[in-house]
Amino acid sequence: MGKTAFLFPGQGAQTVGMAAELCNEFAPARERFDQAKEILGYDLLDICTNGPAEQLDSTAHSQPAIYVASLAALERLDAEQPNVVDACVVTAGLSLGEYTALAFAGALSFADGLRVVAERGAAMQDASEATPSGMVSILGMELADIEAIVEEAAQGDVLAVANHLCPNNIVVSGTIAACERVAALADEKGAMRVVPLAVAGAFHTELMRSAVARLEAVLDTVDLRPPRIPVISNVDGQPHDDPVEIRRLLGEQVVNPVRWEDSMNLLLNDYGVETCYEIGPGRVLKGLMKRINRKMPCENVTA
Repeated sequence: MGKTAFLFPGQGAQTVGMAAELCNEFAPARERFDQAKEILGYDLLDICTNGPAEQLDSTAHSQPAIYVASLAALERLDAEQPNVVDACVVTAGLSLGEYTALAFAGALSFADGLRVVAERGAAMQDASEATPSGMVSILGMELADIEAIVEEAAQGDVLAVANHLCPNNIVVSGTIAACERVAALADEKGAMRVVPLAVAGAFHTELMRSAVARLEAVLDTVDLRPPRIPVISNVDGQPHDDPVEIRRLLGEQVVNPVRWEDSMNLLLNDYGVETCYEIGPGRVLKGLMKRINRKMPCENVTA
């Protein structure tokens, strides 16, 4: 079959009930969650399947939940369509999903990846609670116009572009007050839609700086290897082979914008990809792909 690319979702893809059917029908998927229970010391599958939503949506839980659910879905794809997995030539993940991509590419083990993701989620949750903050999606405006609005709305508060998702879909992060100001300004200046996001804090800004040291500390304890296929970094939209550089970029990713559109353009233009697969809960990445290149097929492998 033709060359494929695997895309792994980030935080926000979680929903109560996810992975329940997958784990009931496919034993290796359930085994992934059993491993997670031993590593984490709590029943992650129970939170995924039964909630409550407030618990699953906590950054400390949603990040490991999406990581494990995505790799469990990959287990099923590999069992049922191994030719699809064998044809994968490049991979990427949105924010948290970059860890899932690295695990798939053999750069770190499932267990090590889960330990890192759990600490990342907990550290980002703590940083969020330290400073009330949030994220706002702005649709229908060019980046330069959004950057001008961000500068006007900041008024001394932290406020920055956090996610370059696809054409005319950009997310900004900052303090609660700054997010409210930027949302009002964007609406006033002609944005198609302004959507406050249901997240704990201002991810991918300096308000997450306190999480970086904790993340780097746990990254230093795991064995990172060169990926067997390219994994595109969120920070610069490029693949990296050197584990030292991968480790550095994973730390910086928490406080830098996610360059998803750049990453997808590189993936589509440089690797001869004919089909993409979004692997894990949700369908966000498929929707973004249709905005970046509507002719590129993108299949969902749900958790």
